[in-house]
Amino acid sequence: MKNKTWLIIGAIVLLVVIYFFGTYNNFVNGREAINGQWAQVEAQYQRRLDLIPNLVNSVKGAMKQEQQVFDAIAEARTKYGAAATVDQKAAAAGQIETAFGRLLAIMENYPQLKSIDTVQTLMVQLEGTENRVSVERQRFNDSVRSFNAMTKRFPSNIVAGIFGFSAREYFEAQAGSENAPSVQF
Repeated sequence: MKNKTWLIIGAIVLLVVIYFFGTYNNFVNGREAINGQWAQVEAQYQRRLDLIPNLVNSVKGAMKQEQQVFDAIAEARTKYGAAATVDQKAAAAGQIETAFGRLLAIMENYPQLKSIDTVQTLMVQLEGTENRVSVERQRFNDSVRSFNAMTKRFPSNIVAGIFGFSAREYFEAQAGSENAPSVQF
């Protein structure tokens, strides 16, 4: 009978030890999941920092090139309208032809003028980037929620207290983030 009692006590102690190790390992896995998910959030922030300025500059460049052609055409038309002599009109007409030549070269290289496409591409990339950031933030908060619940539930809260695991902070938007960012050209 004594052997059975010691066997039962030993089994209970073994189960408690296994539970403590298992719960400790769950906390380690949860902490690492949170750290890994935050790294994903930071990766998306870095993607945003790398991508957006380059896209904006690309759009600026495309719009500038096309704007220069349209400005040259408008200027030549104005000069032609203001021309008083045949030589002035011929010079203005030459400027119009040069501007049209540049426009035709652009249109040959780009079947349709690309400013609108580049702006649309920018908008799609901005939206996609912000969606990626949002998804990674949500995944981070989900990991934090799961970990925090584990630190507060009984009996895992005992293991958390013994080994120093404490609740983590959720990602929260900063004040003013409810206002849309502005993109300027």
